[in-house]
Amino acid sequence: MTTKAGSGHPGGSLSAADIIAALYFHHMRYDPKNSKWEDRDRFVLSKGHACPSLYAALAKAGFFPEETLWTLRKLGSILDGHPDMTKTPGIDASTGNLGIGLSFGLGIALAGRLDRKKYRVYVMLGDGELNEGQVWEAAMAASHFKIDNLTAIVDNNGMQLDGFTRDIMSLEPLAEKWSAFGWHVLEIDGHNMKEILDALDAADKIKSKPPVIIAHTIKGKGVSFMENQVYYHGKPVSEESLERALTELSAENLR
Repeated sequence: MTTKAGSGHPGGSLSAADIIAALYFHHMRYDPKNSKWEDRDRFVLSKGHACPSLYAALAKAGFFPEETLWTLRKLGSILDGHPDMTKTPGIDASTGNLGIGLSFGLGIALAGRLDRKKYRVYVMLGDGELNEGQVWEAAMAASHFKIDNLTAIVDNNGMQLDGFTRDIMSLEPLAEKWSAFGWHVLEIDGHNMKEILDALDAADKIKSKPPVIIAHTIKGKGVSFMENQVYYHGKPVSEESLERALTELSAENLR
């Protein structure tokens, strides 16, 4: 998708792909024929630049035809470079400005509590995004109001736009930070499907405090020349390298 568009963010899309697949095909409740179903679970992609993975899941789930994926970032397409809930079926929050997703998800979760709804809200954040102060304001509020129908998921791939998070703004000790803000912390391998699903199930059972899943992932996961390469944060794979990348991803999925 990003190669055809000539722009986009493939590295962080691949680090998030396993978790998004787990949510949409094994865990969340939704109805692609009724994308505004009031009792659906909600997913907020706070790291909105990783939307190619989300669009792929939505297409596979039946929210829109798969051929629509090839219009990514094209003029007049329903698939913008960042999610737009006014345009794309299945998108629960318009994101792109980093740092806003957890606040948005908290609002949805609070509304669900007030309306006595049983839906759950899942918010995926990038680790570089945790540099934003608004994330921690939302984290503090979620703990204060004992919001337990909200799960935060940190795609902890160790990289952001122009380098390693450890060099730009160290996040460690990350688990202790979330715990100090009153969250129940779960740490997993973000590419191990059993660990992902077990953590999502465990998070759903936490009461009177919000759960956060810190998922240790690899930027560009599944493509050898992309893995842990900052370059592919916001640069698509060239046409010349695309076949190799897709072949490696296919081999990875068969393991």
